Amino acid sequence: MPLTILDPQTALIVVDLQKGIVSLPVIHPIEDVVKRSRALIGAFRAQGLPVVLVNVAGGAPGRTEQPPRQRTLTEGWTELIPELGQQPSDIVVTKRTWGAFASTDLESQLKAKGVTQVVITGVATGTGVESTAYEQGFNVTLAIDAMTDMRAEAHEYSITKVFPRLGETGTTEQIIDLLSQRSA
Repeated sequence: MPLTILDPQTALIVVDLQKGIVSLPVIHPIEDVVKRSRALIGAFRAQGLPVVLVNVAGGAPGRTEQPPRQRTLTEGWTELIPELGQQPSDIVVTKRTWGAFASTDLESQLKAKGVTQVVITGVATGTGVESTAYEQGFNVTLAIDAMTDMRAEAHEYSITKVFPRLGETGTTEQIIDLLSQRSA
């Protein structure tokens, strides 16, 4: 389903654009993902809508078949990148799981603000973004040109098979156009 509408109280969730993640090899230029996420951040702030900046400081909590990519996090690994222009009004969430809702109070913070829809950007498409989109019953829009993954097959599968079942997809430009129509 193509992008149709943004609810009056829509929040932007930017997933894992942090120093340790943006230095990893991804399938799309990370600069483009950051640029588009930054454009969405500006558009949401201009409308007085909530902006959520999420970082990750953990991984799968139990035994896994694949070892963690990093056993210990290096200095500054979890710091949000300065290009996001973090503001005091932003909601900042540190997660220890793939999704931004599972082990945080993000749901209660958004519901307290009357949020009914979320727009999601970030890294990685097939883990952090997808698992955040699949939680808590919000209407979901996925900014598919403002996300990337380390694995092309995971990104493609999420974009073409999973996201259409979780919500609506659109480009940064389409989302910003819908936001600008609100004040026209």
